[in-house]
Amino acid sequence: MKINIAIDGPGAAGKSTIAKVLAKHLGYVHLDTGAMYRCCAYYAHTHNIDIQDDRALEKMLNNIDIRFIGQTKVFIADEDVSEIIRTNENSMRTSLISQKKIVREKMVDLQRKVSTDKGYILDGRDIGSVVLKDAELKLYIIASVESRAKRRYDEYVAKQIEADYEAIAADLEQRDYQDMNRKESPLTKASDAIEIDTSNLSVNEVCEAVMRLVNKKIGK
Repeated sequence: MKINIAIDGPGAAGKSTIAKVLAKHLGYVHLDTGAMYRCCAYYAHTHNIDIQDDRALEKMLNNIDIRFIGQTKVFIADEDVSEIIRTNENSMRTSLISQKKIVREKMVDLQRKVSTDKGYILDGRDIGSVVLKDAELKLYIIASVESRAKRRYDEYVAKQIEADYEAIAADLEQRDYQDMNRKESPLTKASDAIEIDTSNLSVNEVCEAVMRLVNKKIGK
């Protein structure tokens, strides 16, 4: 028996990392919905598209070709954007473009179509509350701003990307505010979601806790 798992929470709380580990362990498909919005933001920026112009956005959404290869690679057409879409600057652009109704409707429609069958793990900001309301297991992953900023800072340093801890922390707080207060599908905890604070937990500890919840759902 397979189920669908919805994982929501603020930026850098560990959603995607946890989803990837779980997908590999369970043999499920991980759909990184955040990467889809990041691709939209990057494409709009590099093609000088005014995100306040709905006609321009509609044309962009009809043309953009987002593809996932394996567990880590993200492409727009033939361009590998796996790293560049995750920069701090693009994260802030993502928070803005994801507020646009036309963008969210297009992305949500694609996400629902992809995950029609069971055996999918989706992570984002509105998965449990909007995209997969009927997911058998919903998680809401949180962590302190300090721990999230440290994780992102360490990630950038490891990838040799210039980083400033204080700037990252400030941007995370700003994005939290934008995500929670946007008009379209704000970041929110679904009423039936289970909250997990990852501030002081390792990835393995979080995944072990989630696996116990998964096994309970599938009757193991």
